Amino acid sequence: MEPGELAIDPDIRRARTPPRELYTDARWFEAQKERVWRRGWSLVGHAGELAPLGRRPLVLLPGLLDEPVLLTRDAQGTLHALANACTHRGLPVCEGAAGGATVDTAPPAPPDVLRCRYHGRRFALDGRFLSMPNFEDAVDFPTAADDLPRLPLGEWRGFLFVSPRPAMPFAELIAELDAATAWLPVERAVFDPARSRDYLVQAHWALYLDNFLEGFHVGFVHPSLAPALDLSDYTHHTHRWSSVQVAAAPAGAREDELLVPPPGAPHAGRRVAGYFFWLAPGTMVNVYPWGLSLNLVQPLAPDRTRIAFRTWVWDERRLGRGAGADLHQVELEDEAVVEAVQRGLRSTAWSRGRYAPRHEVCVHHFHRLLASLLREPPPA
Repeated sequence: MEPGELAIDPDIRRARTPPRELYTDARWFEAQKERVWRRGWSLVGHAGELAPLGRRPLVLLPGLLDEPVLLTRDAQGTLHALANACTHRGLPVCEGAAGGATVDTAPPAPPDVLRCRYHGRRFALDGRFLSMPNFEDAVDFPTAADDLPRLPLGEWRGFLFVSPRPAMPFAELIAELDAATAWLPVERAVFDPARSRDYLVQAHWALYLDNFLEGFHVGFVHPSLAPALDLSDYTHHTHRWSSVQVAAAPAGAREDELLVPPPGAPHAGRRVAGYFFWLAPGTMVNVYPWGLSLNLVQPLAPDRTRIAFRTWVWDERRLGRGAGADLHQVELEDEAVVEAVQRGLRSTAWSRGRYAPRHEVCVHHFHRLLASLLREPPPA
C-alpha cells in the first residue's frame, strides 16, 4: 500500500487501524512531512516574548522542516512571521547569537530596520524591501519579490502559530479550544521553565498521538493518574481539525483539583479534572486547574520524535494536585509504552488492528484526518 492509498472506514465499529508502514516506512514518513507537517500549524512561541520593535529568529520544526522563520513586532504593535532568508542571496536576515541576543546589522541599523549582514539589503519589520546598495543599474528593481515573504501567522490568546502552507484556516483549528476555555484566565498564565523540558521518544510521532488521544490506557499504564480521574465519566469530542477529551474528577476530589465550566460554556457544570485538546497535526493543549501543559510534537525520523513540553501557570496554589500533579512521571510512563509499541511493530506478521468503539473515538478521528491529508498531492 502507498501512503496516498490509506483509507480508514468511517464506521469505527468496522474500521481497521493504519498499516504498520505508517509508523515504520521512510517513504510514508516523507509523505507525512510534505503533506501533513508542511501544511499544518505549529506553535512557535508567545507574543509576550516580542518587545516593541522586536525580532526573534527560530527554526520551524527543527530536524524535520528546518524552515528559518523570523517573528517581528513593528512600531504599530503588529506581529509578523517572515521567511528568514534575504531575498538577495538567502542569508538569514536575523541570526541568533550568544546569550539569546540577535544579530541582523553590520554596521548597526535603526531599530525598526532589518539589515542583512552579507551585502547590506534592508527591510522593514513587516518584511517590505527598503534599500540595497550598488543596485542602481538593475532593471525592474525592486519588485514585490524583493520583500521578505510573509508566512501565515495565527494567535490564540497570546500563543503564536506558524504554517508554511496551511491546509486549514487557523480560526477553524482553534475554534473548539477557544470556546471551551474562554472562561479561563489563559492570558494571566506565566511560563514556568522549571516544569518545561524536551523529551526524545524512540517512536513514530503518530504512535505518540495514538496514545494521547485515548484514555483507555490510563487504568493500565498510569497508577498515580488513574485515581485522579473518574474513568467512567470520560468523554470524547471530535471536530473538523481538532478533538478534546474531557476527564471528570472522582466524587471525592477537592475543589482546588476541579475546573467547573460556567453556564453557557461547553461542558457546563461538569466537575472536570482536565481537558486534553489536540490541534492537528501535533499540538496538545492540556488544561488543568493550575494552568496549561503544552506537548508540541516534533518528528525527527520514523522511529524518533522530540516532544517539547512547555508549562504555563495561572494559579501556583493548585500545583501538585489532581490530574496534573506529576506530569513528568505520566510522560515517562507514556513514552515507555509507546516505545514498546514501536519495537512490537518490527513484527512483519502484524498488519492492522481494530478500534475500541467507545474509547478510541479520537484516535479513529485522527487516523481519518491523517488519511485525508496523505491522499492529497504534496503542496507545490
